[in-house]
Amino acid sequence: MRRRSLIALAACGTVLFAPANADAARKKAPELTRIRCVPATSATCKSGVKVVVGRQLQLSGKRVTKGMRVSFRWSRGALATKLDRSRVGYVARVPTGTRAGSVSVTVSDRAGRRSNAIKITVTAPPRLAPTPAPAPGALPEIFRGNGMWIWQLAQSEGGNLAAIVNRARSAGITTVFVKSSDGATNRWAQFSPELVAALKAQGIRVCAWQFVYGNDPLGEAALGADAVAAGADCLVVDAESAYANKYAAAQQYMGALRATVGPAYPIGFTSFPYVDYHSRIPYSVFLGPGGANANLPQIYWQDIGGTVDAVSGRTLAQNRIYGVPIAPIGQTYSNVPPQDIAQFRALWAAYGSAGLSWWSWQATAEPGWAALAAPVTAPVLPPVDPGWPALTRGNKGDQVVWLQQRLASAYPTVAVTSTFDDATDVALRAFQQSRGLPVTGTTDALTWQAVLSLAVKPVVW
Repeated sequence: MRRRSLIALAACGTVLFAPANADAARKKAPELTRIRCVPATSATCKSGVKVVVGRQLQLSGKRVTKGMRVSFRWSRGALATKLDRSRVGYVARVPTGTRAGSVSVTVSDRAGRRSNAIKITVTAPPRLAPTPAPAPGALPEIFRGNGMWIWQLAQSEGGNLAAIVNRARSAGITTVFVKSSDGATNRWAQFSPELVAALKAQGIRVCAWQFVYGNDPLGEAALGADAVAAGADCLVVDAESAYANKYAAAQQYMGALRATVGPAYPIGFTSFPYVDYHSRIPYSVFLGPGGANANLPQIYWQDIGGTVDAVSGRTLAQNRIYGVPIAPIGQTYSNVPPQDIAQFRALWAAYGSAGLSWWSWQATAEPGWAALAAPVTAPVLPPVDPGWPALTRGNKGDQVVWLQQRLASAYPTVAVTSTFDDATDVALRAFQQSRGLPVTGTTDALTWQAVLSLAVKPVVW
């Protein structure tokens, strides 16, 4: 009905949208006039803006307001953050994962109107020498190589094990991750000792994965242990939004599971890749002492809406603080371009990851399988350090929990609250001063590298 009315009005000569409106929309777009370092007197900014990943910038312009989207774009990707207001004016922090080099900065309003671009130079964060913290443990052997996730066995080669084995061999898949349970009571019959034995007999390693909610952590741990007893070579715990703020449940789950399967059994943890976007999930428990010994972030770049390089860089920056070896899950569903799959493999090999896996078997089309079978090639551009999470007073979430657990081992006044409060600020500044670092109250690259040398204070939630 509405469409017919518009056509009728147009036929009568009624002007619905004046051409001047387009010009008006352009005039109302935000305009950037200047970008400066914070502080503006920074030695690196005397001849142009040259800023380290994770540092702040001051943005000036017309029709620029707090909350606007600030985009940082380079040749192979883009990342964004929100414009904030501080005592020095409008500021934005260069997002972790932004590639070092020439980067174009724009702001956009809620209507999607984008400003002009101003180019800056982004540099990789510095590193302490020698390495300040013990090197992370090696990735368990079972997570090395190429893996593929099976959600519904009946829809993966029709459940034909011979076809699964043949497909796996042709694509270089050495491990399959088969769903074994959902919650505390829903055991999936597809994961059975018979399935495990049959695939292992053909040289395919078999892991179980369970989706957990945290409502009955002991029941979920029992189902995870049952999958291990059925012969699983490893167990992967999938905890997502339902697990938000359930720190006590995560501790109960991991404690019960480890008590059954032992401290060395290979356990993986998988969840969303951007810890700061899903900051209430207890990553610090699942990846902390007594937790998983492999971190499998779900890097589904096409669904996230970014490029392989941008999403991968941000993921690495957000997850590296936990010190658990990363073996990311890539995207082969939704007909992602084969060149993206090739770039993902090459990039994470260059990052030093010893293992990758893919979601999912039943949703991977023939071009995707062919991309997995092809040899790994070098990335178009070598990876650079993607940065570290910049935490400061007022921040909240699991990364703050992890920071507080480290600081609290040396500064008893710090309580583990998940809120970067005054006590955390005081302790961080004292720590920075004690290590001869710039006293900023912000966790820059050098601060993270130093603070990770501190012990983790146990917390009972």
